[in-house]
Amino acid sequence: MKQPNTLKIINDPIYGFITIPSTLLFNLIEHKYFQRLRRISQMGMSYLVYPGAHHTRFHHTLGAMHLMQKAVLVLRSKGVHITDEEAEALYIGILLHDIGHGPFSHAMERSIVSGIGHEDISLIFMEALNAQMSHKLTLAISIFKNEYSRKFLHQLISSQLDMDRLDYLRRDSFYTGVAEGTVNSERLISMLHVKDDKLVVEEKGIYSVEKFIVARRLMYWQVYLHKTGFVAENLLLRVLKRAKELTERGLLLKCSDALHYFLNNKINKENFNGEVLEIFAQLDDTDIISAMKFWSSNDDFVLSELSKMILNRELLKIKIKKKPVTAAAISEKTKQLITKHNLTNEEAAYFVFSGTMTNQAYDMEKDTINILTKKGRVVDVAKASDLLNIEALSKKVVKHYFCYPKKLGAI
Repeated sequence: MKQPNTLKIINDPIYGFITIPSTLLFNLIEHKYFQRLRRISQMGMSYLVYPGAHHTRFHHTLGAMHLMQKAVLVLRSKGVHITDEEAEALYIGILLHDIGHGPFSHAMERSIVSGIGHEDISLIFMEALNAQMSHKLTLAISIFKNEYSRKFLHQLISSQLDMDRLDYLRRDSFYTGVAEGTVNSERLISMLHVKDDKLVVEEKGIYSVEKFIVARRLMYWQVYLHKTGFVAENLLLRVLKRAKELTERGLLLKCSDALHYFLNNKINKENFNGEVLEIFAQLDDTDIISAMKFWSSNDDFVLSELSKMILNRELLKIKIKKKPVTAAAISEKTKQLITKHNLTNEEAAYFVFSGTMTNQAYDMEKDTINILTKKGRVVDVAKASDLLNIEALSKKVVKHYFCYPKKLGAI
């Protein structure tokens, strides 16, 4: 019987050729759980701002796995002992770190499921795959959960300078065309080392780390928190929230069976079992897009208008402010909307709302990026850098937003 060719080479627009290092990795990529990531947008609704931002979680995770292979090679070349089993576990961990994302990446976990994030769901997927693959993922799960004795391995998967961030910053910069987010991931990886079981960056790589932190800050303000994409994400959350609310009232909304299940049931961390996982694994962006096309002609004013806003890119106006929005300003816009369309306060709140957005490029309190000096000392990059604003970038910046219809008679 002819054996399948598992030594695949994938052509990636960022790195060129990516290799799949083992049969187990190939089988994971081929699995239906992982193939679903082809249909999950990496950047949510950002394509409404940046037309090229249609890349997927599938692209990103393969790229992160490629960078992890580079990191293992670099560390081994510097005398850091990493067994073949540990290396494969790292590749598995980074490959599957985002497998728990739902449609448009973050929309599900903040609307129609509660108390469970994509990290939790990723772990549930990993446990399920481990059971299916003769428990060959056990070490990867241990490293992913930071339960393995060699802590620097977990830092390669999840830290302030991990392979996840090194890929998504460069990839998102490429697909959006925002050059400010470009980072030299190869240079950063070539400067990695391990000291006292901690991932560190050699001192000569400090300027690359500085640029990485600055690039992350710029990408958040210019891309991830861009006001148009931000308001679109909020509208998507409200579409799903309204759909769940109407379903709970007994209305039957036209949508896929998988989406209907989550609209019709209260799903949380406690009851997210194997049966729920199988239904979740059927969900992707197309479920939401097709549902909104149906819902745009629904009799419910809120659901139909919110759906049309996203589909037609006729979004709410959003104002970004340094100070909180006053209750009087919200009340004034709400009253105008209620009068114009005969809505309840609850219904009007779907179109008039405020909140905060935060940006913290570097967190000095959490798993810092450490520089290894020529004298062998380990120093926080914010202290080692001669670029004074690195420490300033560790401060959390909070901005306030206010959303409402552009023309209060137009919706």
